[in-house]
Amino acid sequence: MTPPDALVRAVEAVLFAAETPLTVEAIRAHVAADPRPALAQLQADYAGRGIQLVRRGDRWLFQTAADLAHLLRRTSEERRSLSRAGVETLAIIAYHEPTTRAEIEAIRGVQISKGTLDVLLEAGWIRPAGRREVPGRPLTYATTPAFLTHFGLASRRDLPGIDDLRAAGLLDPVDLSTERLEKPGDSA
Repeated sequence: MTPPDALVRAVEAVLFAAETPLTVEAIRAHVAADPRPALAQLQADYAGRGIQLVRRGDRWLFQTAADLAHLLRRTSEERRSLSRAGVETLAIIAYHEPTTRAEIEAIRGVQISKGTLDVLLEAGWIRPAGRREVPGRPLTYATTPAFLTHFGLASRRDLPGIDDLRAAGLLDPVDLSTERLEKPGDSA
């Protein structure tokens, strides 16, 4: 085994000491060189080990290998479960971002309380994403890199599709029967 070069060691140290996942640009600011070759080398070096270098969105971090996560469950942090309204709101934002409060309410069919958005903002899973160029200029919301990291997604493209949700039994049977009724051309 050959010893790692100075850039690989520097990138490894920066990522190991980082409190949050880092972008390539943030790593470059520490090491004053393009870190991408070092990231590729580190990813290969850590493959199959107890910790792995992973990319979540456009950020890099070390994390425990998925097959060893059960060993750390004893030291789990306090879990706060989201209300149904919170889960629905987060899903709508993730699948339709950037989206406004009115669009979320139109999809859900009910008004959302400000507290629902506040909980998601406090968790760091959503962020204000600017204003829509329409009358009233409503604020839009989008997911954050922390959302990707928390749910183990490399990008929003990794969100499950309708067929995946149906196969997992996560769609409400009432929704499925309504969907069948609404399909054109199914009348006898």
